[in-house]
Amino acid sequence: MRLLISLLASLLICFSAQASEKKYSETDMLEKPFMERYILDELKDLRESQQDLERRMVIEITDRELAVADKSLNYANVTVTYFFYIIAGVASLIAFVGWQSLREFKSNTKEMADKRLEQIAQEYEKKFLALERDLKRKTRIISENNKEIEKINEIHNLWLRAQSSQTPEQRIDVYDEILLIRPGDLEALTYKADAAMEIKEYRWALSLCNRVLEVDDTNGPALYQRACAYSRLGIEEQAIEDLERAIVASPSIRDLIADEPDLDILHGNNRFDLLLISVD
Repeated sequence: MRLLISLLASLLICFSAQASEKKYSETDMLEKPFMERYILDELKDLRESQQDLERRMVIEITDRELAVADKSLNYANVTVTYFFYIIAGVASLIAFVGWQSLREFKSNTKEMADKRLEQIAQEYEKKFLALERDLKRKTRIISENNKEIEKINEIHNLWLRAQSSQTPEQRIDVYDEILLIRPGDLEALTYKADAAMEIKEYRWALSLCNRVLEVDDTNGPALYQRACAYSRLGIEEQAIEDLERAIVASPSIRDLIADEPDLDILHGNNRFDLLLISVD
């Protein structure tokens, strides 16, 4: 009897624990920080790969320079040896024929050998200069890539700050920092226009959108933000025209217009109502 009672109590405890336990798949896994961590790890790996590439490139170029130097010295050694053999043969011929004195022959041979060695030295000097220029160019490219990676990391951190900012003013400050690092960033200008709309700076938002559209006149988010600004300023026809262009550029924008408070003034306009009907 006691055994039966203890088994029933254990089953009740298990059922209550399972009922109160939340499924693992329903828990908040903070996926966003994990994704950010993944991107940062990828950027770190890319930076380390660039540094490893630079190190291996320097080693490989150094090995090649040493190999070229070794070949040039070997070539010079072989050349001088052959010259001496030729000199010995020609000297024997001259002594036999009596063409000129041995002193004159040595002088002429030395002059010829000096000229040839000078030509060889000039050729390899040109090759070394070309290798040096190539090494400097590749080093400059690697340095520029490293700087670009650092910019990407910094901009990524600023976007994370913007997402966690509580007020539009704080987000605008972050977007300004992004624009200092990368002037003319279209995405930062568009998001800044959105923040300006939140603080009711409609003409400022309109100006920011115009800057984006001067560079890319098919930018859907910028057209949408400008339509919202036109709507708030009472310029209905221009707002609807921008909405139509925004939907053509980014069809997903069609799902936003029905619930957008900035577009409330457009309700009742036939062209806008047609857009709403097409959304439904």
